[in-house]
Amino acid sequence: MKIWKKLSIVGMALLLVVSAGFFVTACGKKDYNKIELNEVTHSIFYAPLYVAMNQGFFEDEGLTVTLTNGGGSDTSMSALLTGSADIILAGPETVVYTQQEGVADKPVVFGQLTTCDGSFIVSKEDDQNFTLADLVGETIIGGRQGGLPAMTLQYIIENSGYTIGTGADEINLRTDVAFNLTASVWEGDSTVKYCTLFEPTATNIEKEGKGFVVASLGEISGSIPYTCFAAKESYLEDHSDVAEKFLRAVAKGYDYIISNDSETVAKALLPSFEGNTIAELQVAVEQYTLISAWSSDMILTEASFNNLMNVMLNAGVITETSNWEDIVDNTLATKVHKEVA
Repeated sequence: MKIWKKLSIVGMALLLVVSAGFFVTACGKKDYNKIELNEVTHSIFYAPLYVAMNQGFFEDEGLTVTLTNGGGSDTSMSALLTGSADIILAGPETVVYTQQEGVADKPVVFGQLTTCDGSFIVSKEDDQNFTLADLVGETIIGGRQGGLPAMTLQYIIENSGYTIGTGADEINLRTDVAFNLTASVWEGDSTVKYCTLFEPTATNIEKEGKGFVVASLGEISGSIPYTCFAAKESYLEDHSDVAEKFLRAVAKGYDYIISNDSETVAKALLPSFEGNTIAELQVAVEQYTLISAWSSDMILTEASFNNLMNVMLNAGVITETSNWEDIVDNTLATKVHKEVA
């Protein structure tokens, strides 16, 4: 594993842990029904969560959720390790990294939200008949090195018979750009034709006339545990009732989406995406529904986890696999699914 990766997660956590501890002490006893949730980014890809928030499903469970944006999985994980977040929504690869680095109170995945890559390839040209072959000889910004978006794209490229590199017959996959800076770097660099973006950013780029959405990576990649809810092992042991209520509210959000038309869902999402119109949100909802982006049961299976291990091994960010049962605890997700099924 890269040294910078260790520093970005565990190192950041050590730098912040003193201040986090002071905050808890100064504020007195914590109310665990008030959940601090840190999301890796803000995207319609996570629609069941926002529907649950906006429709009052968390309040129905007696919970108050405060949402903050990490702008990257390493920052979200640091928030969890320091205690500034109770739960994070991030790629499960970050849990793998952190457990392999060795932490006393390890993070554990307790619910899966999305089941595939939720990003879209955006081009500066209107490539109506786009295929992966169009990337040959071009540059694409695919996310941060070690992050699941970049690793999934690398896996797709290499398993489709193409080579990553800077040659004329290769695909130049850039992984040197921070996740939340992808769009701005792509816009400002005339030598880069392609990038990958999530909704609503992809739609906003197209609306502004700066680019064109030409492909869904979720359709190409197939099933992979892309984003999950994770918490410390101690939190899940001591506050399993709270974590269960949290998942139940998200499950209600998912049920709302599949039980209503896209316009109704878009209206439920609008408070979380006030910069977008109902029509734009509706398009994004339909795109994600089309690729079955959301987990119907929030259970991360061993087979799906093994797909993640293959992606990470292929990217060279790990040299040995982790055990599914060490990373994932489906107890609460299974219980909630039985209740709502």
